[in-house]
This record gives sequence, structure tokens and C-alpha cells, in this order.
Amino acid sequence: MFGRRRKNRTDHTTDATTDEFERIEGSYAGDHSDDAAFADGGPYDIDEIGEDEVGTSRLDLGSVLVPIPQGGQIQVEMAPNGNPQAVHLVTQHGRITVAAYAAPKSPGQWREVAAELSETLRNDNATVSMETGPWGRELHGSTPNADMRFIGVDGYRWMIRCVAAGPAGAAEANSPLIAAAHAVLADTVVRRGTEPHPVRTPLPVVLPQALADQLAAAAAQQQQQQAARQAGGQQQGQVRPQQQGAPTAGQQAPPARPQPRPRTGGSGSAMQQLGF
Repeated sequence: MFGRRRKNRTDHTTDATTDEFERIEGSYAGDHSDDAAFADGGPYDIDEIGEDEVGTSRLDLGSVLVPIPQGGQIQVEMAPNGNPQAVHLVTQHGRITVAAYAAPKSPGQWREVAAELSETLRNDNATVSMETGPWGRELHGSTPNADMRFIGVDGYRWMIRCVAAGPAGAAEANSPLIAAAHAVLADTVVRRGTEPHPVRTPLPVVLPQALADQLAAAAAQQQQQQAARQAGGQQQGQVRPQQQGAPTAGQQAPPARPQPRPRTGGSGSAMQQLGF
């Protein structure tokens, strides 16, 4: 079976980290018999397996090729400039997001990123714990309304970060969401490319043409609907009666019309409505 570059499976870095990281020293894939299920699996490097061996069973996003869980749906997050920023795999248990980043040749970037993520989550009043998974350290963050787990893997000049997010309790170690996230990550392929990228820079996301066409058609339809609503509002404005004033001779004053009550919007922000 194909695998990542073997020399990067063990992290021998001795960078200064928090005490919590030191307590789980040695918790990496290959160090525990329970990790055997993923020890010979991915994430894979495209340079090792070759383009011809990738097949069509994965969603090709340019820098990463990810399998879609059974029953999963694709959700695309666009950046302000109109380019795709992230692609989420939405399942019945929660959302899985896989992204690749530029990294140095030597491993250890995930260790640093996980420490920074841990501090950020704590500053946001989340409960944070470091746990051991198939590839080593995993970061579990939870709030009363949401659960998230960050899984990282160091490769050759790349690093993968997988985020599994869902409602409270969804990101526990033995949950269906995390089992799906582990399976997705184990079958993911990274296409790093030869272009130079600063360390930690997200590798570009490129949508398949069919998916890009669907998004473009949906955006065009939304614009047409918005234009139709605006045109309808303008037509209503053109037929509005003149402002009420003193009636002329032989003319009765029109009856006063009741003013419509203001409409109330949805409660909370969009993120609150989603439970995050």
C-alpha cells in the first residue's frame, strides 16, 4: 500500500513547548500497537504514488485530494475575492475540513501549530485537551454549544490539518464524526507541487470544473432573483400615491392606511444559528 515519506513518521524535534505537550512525548503513529490500522496508510504524497494511481474516487481540490464519506455533501467556502477558501465535507454527525499547508522539509510544524491553536482556543474560553490519535497529538476543544478536533500530519514540505466540528460531544475520541475524519485523512493525497510557498501558507484550493460550474450557476441564479426583487420594489415605488395633503375642493381625503409593523429578523448571528 502507498504511504507517506517514511522518514517523517516520527517527530524528533526538541522545540520548547508547553508542559502538556511534554507529557504526551512519544505519542506518534508507530509508537503504539493501536495505531496499526493507519500506520501503513495515508495521507499520501502524490510524488510517491503518481497521478495515474490516484483514480477518480477522491474529490480533486488541487493541493489535496480527499475521499467523500458515505452520505456526505460538499460545502464550499469562498474568500472575499471570490476564490475558494475551503471545502467542507458535511456529514450527518458534523463537518470535516482537510487543508494542506506549506512546511519545511523537516517535520515538526504541526507540533508548533497545535500549541498555538491550544492557546487561541483557551483565550476563547474553550475547554482544551491534548489527546493521542493515529498520527500523534490531536487537539480537542469544546464549548457548551460546539465540539472541535484538530488533527495534524507532517509530510515532506507540507502539513495537513484536518478539522472535525459539530455540536457538543460530536468530537469525542470514539465518536462517529472522528472515525469518519480519521478515515478521510488516511485516504487523502497531497499534491504539494514545486512552487515555492512561505511556510504555513495554505496551499491553493482549486475546484473541479463541474463543481465550479455549479457554483457559478447558483450565483447567477441568486443575482437574477435579487435583481428581480429590486425591480419589483422599484415598480411598487412608482405607483405609490402622492403624499397626503389638504384635499382640493370637491375631493374627499383618502382614508388613512395602517402602517405595517417592522419585521423582526432571525434570532442571533448565523454562527449562533448553526450552533458554533
